[in-house]
Amino acid sequence: MGASNGSPKPLGPRTSAMLREDIERTRAELATSVSELREEVAFVADWREWVRRHPYTCVGAAFAVGYLLGSRR
Repeated sequence: MGASNGSPKPLGPRTSAMLREDIERTRAELATSVSELREEVAFVADWREWVRRHPYTCVGAAFAVGYLLGSRR
């Protein structure tokens, strides 16, 4: 794999301390990425935000669903 985090590759053999440091840095980056992803998914899935952004579309969809459910009788 290479140094995907943008840091240059060391020229000589890597020590166990260097490997541990890389692992810890990768863990921290992964934790940050997962946290950001969670926040974004929560924002996108929030129905209140959908209504705020697209009020007429949501009212139209609610009307259509209500009409379809009401006309089934």
